[in-house]
Amino acid sequence: MAGTSPWADAVPAEWWERLAARLIEALVFGIVYYILFIALWAVFRTVGMMDVFDGRLPGVFAWAAAGLGYTGYDWWAHWRHGRTFGKAIMRIRLEPRGVPARALLKRSLVYPGPVVLMGIPVANLVAGMLLFGVGMLILIDKPLERGPHDRLAGTRVVKDLR
Repeated sequence: MAGTSPWADAVPAEWWERLAARLIEALVFGIVYYILFIALWAVFRTVGMMDVFDGRLPGVFAWAAAGLGYTGYDWWAHWRHGRTFGKAIMRIRLEPRGVPARALLKRSLVYPGPVVLMGIPVANLVAGMLLFGVGMLILIDKPLERGPHDRLAGTRVVKDLR
């Protein structure tokens, strides 16, 4: 039928399911960040670079590396499997299936991409506000509950009822 949505029969994921999925991933992301931070702190201290940026350099690099890793993982997992491990645990997924990799990359760069900036003073405030704003837009977008990253990619997060 012309004009029907590709997810007309899909049940949208609740906001708390999406939040729980991201929190599960944030826990793993945090562990990776702290491992990177400790390793970089040791390296920078050994080579005498701890005074650069008032000792913030290991944190900046750790956030950037972990943020790039998380953004890359988010893109790859949605492209290959239609969901991340957090979404799999919460039994939700991305619709429609078969979204082009380029569209999913744009989606990942909008959210969670700004995490890369979280280690940079002042930029972290802007990134945090952007990420908070994405979450708020999901809450107020009724009935589809899509954030700007979903709209950009033409996707929606739905319950995985299989």
